[in-house]
Amino acid sequence: MIMESKQDHLFDTQEKQWKAIKEKEASADGKFFYAVQTTGVYCRPTCASRLPNPKNVRFFSNAKEAEEAGYRPCKRCRPDQAAERPEQTERILSACAMIEQAEACPTLPVLAKSVGLSPFYFQRLFHKSVGITPKQYFAQKRAERIRAKLSSDETVTDAIYNAGYGSSAQFYSQAAGTLGMKPSQYRNGGEGVDIWYAIQPCSLGWVLIAATRVGICAIEFGDHPQHLEKALKNRFPVATCREGDPFFTKWVKETLAFIEHPGNDFKLPLDIQGTIFQRKVWLALREVSSGRRVSYTEIAKRIGQPKASRAVAQACAANRLAVAIPCHRVVRKNGDLGGYRWGMERKRKLLNREGRKS
Repeated sequence: MIMESKQDHLFDTQEKQWKAIKEKEASADGKFFYAVQTTGVYCRPTCASRLPNPKNVRFFSNAKEAEEAGYRPCKRCRPDQAAERPEQTERILSACAMIEQAEACPTLPVLAKSVGLSPFYFQRLFHKSVGITPKQYFAQKRAERIRAKLSSDETVTDAIYNAGYGSSAQFYSQAAGTLGMKPSQYRNGGEGVDIWYAIQPCSLGWVLIAATRVGICAIEFGDHPQHLEKALKNRFPVATCREGDPFFTKWVKETLAFIEHPGNDFKLPLDIQGTIFQRKVWLALREVSSGRRVSYTEIAKRIGQPKASRAVAQACAANRLAVAIPCHRVVRKNGDLGGYRWGMERKRKLLNREGRKS
């Protein structure tokens, strides 16, 4: 057993502990510690350092055990030091519990008032403790509920209502971009996953649109339809790829319409997979309105990592959902367009098109 409290069951296996580390669960802080064999350092579960390779991770019940095993404390999260303000941790845990139980994300003033802090200080403390904003935390927890329901319920509609959404419209507006097939399924080439796809001509050349039953998993531009199809099947070699389906045909039409007539919101659900950092970048990109341009540096500042502009550029390059996650709106600080996965001419056309409509 890792700790003596009523929350023992939350972190009583290494699988649960690793999940808490990946999601930087605030409630895991102090419940256990982890060490990285390749660096010789041990950390809190909520440490903001880059996620290590799980093969190199060891778990400990307390800091003393980690140090006796030869590991030194992380200089970033200071696992050898007691929290300076334990009451602050309790306030954040209370806010997390409130968010997890809510059907709609509580507003910042409501959350701050519930724990006796000003909205500004609460927002800063929450982000520092949890690593994401309250709004992002709500989206993450809602996504976990809908994933669980999609695994157990017979239809997507049943899952939407049983997860607490008042309507399918509410689900699509709030949950878009928060779902994803299991990481193991991505790693295994889409094993056990049905993928519907279509390749259509558009004003930017050819576009491949692919989706699982959860949402759109790829929007990719290309010059040759055969190359797009081959790339999809190479990415998901053991998935069952299908063409044509009534629900998917509707998604294809809506996606094509969005490409030709861009707006601020892509309403369809997305099935995406990425690191925590990539998800932060992609979420920030989805908040950039049509017709606007932002720099890599500005996005880095928005996610609380002002020195990570190069990593932001890499996250943009890793995006496989063109237009839905509008990485084309990110440019260099000096105004140059920078790079684009699907070619600079397409980026220029998208920006010019949005500029005319803004």
